[in-house]
Amino acid sequence: MSHEKSHAAFERAKRLMPGGVNSPARAFGAVGGEPIFFDRAEGAYLFDIDGNRYIDYVLSWGPMVLGHGHPKVVEAIGQAIPRGTSFGAPTEAENILAQLVIDAVPSVDKVRLVSSGTEATMSAIRLARGFTGRDVIVKFAGNYHGHVDSLLVAAGSSAATLSVPNSPGVTSGTSGDTLVLKYNDAEGLEAAFAEHGRHIAGVIVEPVAGNMGCVKASIDFRETLREVTREHGALLIFDEVMTGFRVAYGGAQELYGITPDLTTLGKILGGGLPMGAYGGRAEIMDCVLPAGEVFQAGTLSGNPLAAAAGIATLEVLRDTNPYEELERLSTRLAVGLEEAATAAGVPFSIGWFGAMMTFFFSTESVTDWDTASRCNTDRYARYFWGLIERGVYMPCSQYEALFLSTAHTDDNIDATIAAAHEVMADLE
Repeated sequence: MSHEKSHAAFERAKRLMPGGVNSPARAFGAVGGEPIFFDRAEGAYLFDIDGNRYIDYVLSWGPMVLGHGHPKVVEAIGQAIPRGTSFGAPTEAENILAQLVIDAVPSVDKVRLVSSGTEATMSAIRLARGFTGRDVIVKFAGNYHGHVDSLLVAAGSSAATLSVPNSPGVTSGTSGDTLVLKYNDAEGLEAAFAEHGRHIAGVIVEPVAGNMGCVKASIDFRETLREVTREHGALLIFDEVMTGFRVAYGGAQELYGITPDLTTLGKILGGGLPMGAYGGRAEIMDCVLPAGEVFQAGTLSGNPLAAAAGIATLEVLRDTNPYEELERLSTRLAVGLEEAATAAGVPFSIGWFGAMMTFFFSTESVTDWDTASRCNTDRYARYFWGLIERGVYMPCSQYEALFLSTAHTDDNIDATIAAAHEVMADLE
């Protein structure tokens, strides 16, 4: 498989942009080699500039739950373009999309539309601090909530130690009010609240982690999250940027039966265009300017093209309810990958939840960042490139989740499993 044109494009990109990319993972640093440049997409497929076709399990890192170029989404965008690409003023489309979110997500009484998942999480933690009058935010190692300064932190020497920055440009003052704990550790969470509870404004958590690979929150952990935040007057924030409208129409909270105080959304919400949102109980959301005093604003918030794409996507998901079929395809893929690894004698663990999954090259089950970090990333890199050569595009990192869409078919799954058998056999 030739990638000559991608190589030339990357050489030029490196002269124009830092690292040649506009988002770090795209540089393929976690798997080596050079990134592939794409020309177009259709259904479950990507086509690169060298003319190669791939079954796509990245799906723009999650948004394309209906596959690429779904006709209803394309039609909605096409109808919106002639009316104007941005007004910086209210539109009825914003009302329609907001109502769809409120109807779908159990925790949301009111919602504010923004332009990205990062903007949504940044705004939600500011709102939690403004509503409670407290400073400290709890997050969990291995959870990613966008490139928000106060959340780009690493844990200290103790699980309940206030954290330090792990990116240049993030000041200790910015990160000093963030407490990093271990994911799926209910006892550690209780201990942190026992010591710091009166200062904690909120806890932000991925109910299904997707950036240390796909890792589910345990029953004990998620029940403790709700109990300790309620007991101590802190807000529970579910980051459902990845899981919203993907694992269920109402997100992970619908399946868990737990109602957080605030929810952040993105990815699928925009139907492939930039869109995010945060929402929650009316009394909390009414603290946001201009109803309240917590500041948040955005020139392109509620952009009419993104709103049109989002409305079309959510309406299709609501009306077709594809989640049982997505679960079936996901299970078939997981079983097939398991069989391929077992036949080749390759140690593995699989984490999956609905239409998202990670194949871990690990001898142990992955439940948190500590166990995720012990995966064999070199083996994953060889697996990634072996699948690329066979026309299968997986996430370019061991620590990212793969996604399925309604455009994927049994034939796609069969082809992927067959490719995995070939690749696994060459890994040892």
